[in-house]
Order: sequence, then C-alpha cells, then structure tokens
Amino acid sequence: MSNASATSNSIPFLDLVTLHAEVEQELCDVFRQALHSGGFVGGHMVQDFEKAFATYCGVEHSAAVSSGTDALRFAIMASGIQPDDVVLTVPNTFIATTEAISQARAIPEFVDIDEQTYNMSVQALERFVEKECLQAADGRLISVRNGQPVTAVIPVHLYGQMADMDAILELAGKYGLKVIEDACQAHGAEYFSKKRNCWMKAGSMGHAAAFSFYPGKNLGACGEGGAVTTNDLGVIEIVKMLRDHGQVKKYYHDVEGYNGRMDAIQAGILHAKLPHLPAWTTQRRERAAEYNRLLEGQEGVSVPYEPTWSRAVYHLYVIRLADRTGMASRLQEAGIGTGIHYPIPLHLQKAYASLNYKRGDFPIAESVAGEVISLPMFPQLTAEEQKRVAKTIAKYLPESGNQCGTFDKHSFATADTTT
Repeated sequence: MSNASATSNSIPFLDLVTLHAEVEQELCDVFRQALHSGGFVGGHMVQDFEKAFATYCGVEHSAAVSSGTDALRFAIMASGIQPDDVVLTVPNTFIATTEAISQARAIPEFVDIDEQTYNMSVQALERFVEKECLQAADGRLISVRNGQPVTAVIPVHLYGQMADMDAILELAGKYGLKVIEDACQAHGAEYFSKKRNCWMKAGSMGHAAAFSFYPGKNLGACGEGGAVTTNDLGVIEIVKMLRDHGQVKKYYHDVEGYNGRMDAIQAGILHAKLPHLPAWTTQRRERAAEYNRLLEGQEGVSVPYEPTWSRAVYHLYVIRLADRTGMASRLQEAGIGTGIHYPIPLHLQKAYASLNYKRGDFPIAESVAGEVISLPMFPQLTAEEQKRVAKTIAKYLPESGNQCGTFDKHSFATADTTT
C-alpha cells in the first residue's frame, strides 16, 4: 500500500504515484535527453545535478553516488577514518548507518538518544567521552570497550530533523573528532546555529555529510541514489575516486575502489525534482502542523517535538504511544497505512551480536523503539485524510487504555508494515 495512490477507501503510508504525476512531463524529458545523447553513466547530467545540489545545501562540493549507504561509507573513508577506528552513532536508525561504518572497516559504538527529539543526546555523548574513554598521551580518545581510538561522530538527522549540531561540533572539536552528518532523511532541514548566527542546511555543518535519494525520500530518485556534501575539496576528490573503481583517470587506479556511480537518468530526475523540493517541504510542514492540531491534547499520544532551533522537513511523522501494535492493527483495519521506524535498536540486532551489547544499555532508544509509529506523510496528503487518521486514533485510545511511557522496554515488536 505504501506506493499506491490514496483512494476513498484507503490512505497510503506513502504516495509516490500522485507526486510523480505532478512532474511526469519533466521526468519523461530527462529520459528522452539520455536516449538522444547516449550518455547513461556520468557526464553532464550528473555534474549539473551535483552543482545544483551543492548550492541547495549551502556547500561548495557535492558528489553523486549510487546509494545513501555508499555516500556515508565513502564520506567516512574520505574523511580519514582508519580501519579499527571507533565511530560513534545512535542505535535508533536504519542499519545503513552502521553498515557504512563497518564496511569502511571501522567499529560502530553507540550513545543513547534524547527522549524528546529522538536524535543523538549531547549529554549521552559527553558521558561517553568522559566515562567510557581514556585519553592517550597524544590526546586521542581510546574506547574502554575495545581499546581502539575514537575518531568520528555520526549524528543522524532522524525523521527529517537535525541533531543539536552546535553542541555536537563543540564537543567533537574538544577531542579532535570528525563529525559526519547522516542526512539521509533530512533534505532541506535547517538548524539555527548560535555560533554562526544563521540558519544552516543539513549537510553543511559537519566535515562531510551523506544523503540518500531512495524513492520514498523527500527528494527521491526513480531508483537508487545518494550524494556526499562537503566544503573540503580533498574529501570530494577522494569520494569521486572511490565511486569509480579508484580511478584518477580512465584505467589509472590509485586505490582499489568501488562501483558506486550514479547513472545519468537518476541524476537528471533528481535535478528536475530539486526545484520542487521547497514547495513539497512546505506542504510536509503544513501537514505536520495539522496533525499536531488534530492530536493536540490527546491523552496517551506524544507528537513530534520540534525545538526552536529546528526547521524539520518531516520525512516521517512519528507519534509515540504505549500500545503501538494495537494501534497499527486498528489503523490497518481502517485502511490507513503505517510504518515503524525502527522496531529493534541496532545494538540488539542479530547482525551486531558480536559487539556484545545487551538490553538496558541504551534505555531511551529501547523504550522509544517499542512505542513509535509513523503515520501517513507525503506532500499530497489531504486535510480530510488527516482527519480520518486522527479520528481513528482518538477512537482507539479509550478502548486500549493507552498511556504513553508504560511500554516494557525489554520486549520489542518485530512487525513492520508499509515502509
């Protein structure tokens, strides 16, 4: 149901059909241009998009790659993170964040999240560097957990809202850590930096940043895609080399690289859609405000928290309540699509059993993982559809005796729905 257009009988979690119908002619023109030029990989269509996306993000450089995962992996490698270095991130994110770390041959370690924003907790990050690290004679931080140097922090701008970047950058600077933004859900999100006294876009504050253009993202391709943004020319040159088999020019390979290029048609599609992104963002923020109004005062429901320093872009609209499983079932019965982002924190995933984390290590992330549910959110969502979602929620809550915060953090739902 996630990729179907809404009908009178159903409200999809995500509607990609209506959105693309709005720009169908522009997208078809991109395909014709590629057919007539014969340029399908690289070339001016990719370069034109890279320039436009860098300008949009407020940075000097952008490199288009084949996926958001590749973008983050290449950004880590290009930023000088070495094999067996420790990279800090959060446990409530999609696994691509930690895949990028481990595939760059670094070691992921976690810090807990802020209970209001669901982003990296600055206090938890500070506790980690002060209590779970030793400081070597040369000033480097060494992780007590595995004895390896800690060299980077990856804050995830979850659900389309930026983490508290001023505070993270200040702490990272104190200990010589690189900050790489996972902006894969945050195209166009903004943060008011008191240090710089201005609003700054996601992808413009860290040493480098990674974006995903998976179709369901706020700026999505009609396939896979990603990009690295940075103000460091050296980083972007390494990324461009890594994405193209380590070539500095054709058949001259300085390093062993990857096949991580973006094809020209996807770049052209993204370039055509980019001018529409501000309007789509405005619509998402309006839809989020309407949800907030409809759910305001609803006992048992926690709506998204947006600090004064944040302009979120609502890639997802996520509420929190105790009986998430029951609510998801009731919404599904009413023909309303939902998602769960994310049901099991990464430190408890089977894939990371070797890291030897256990339940209780990150209590806020664990509690949130059992209580969050994502409601339908896309630019073309109508006010009437939102009213129906809110009425269904309001009707179910008295029946369930739902009270936010009563969830047992030692159990986790495993069923996702329409993501």
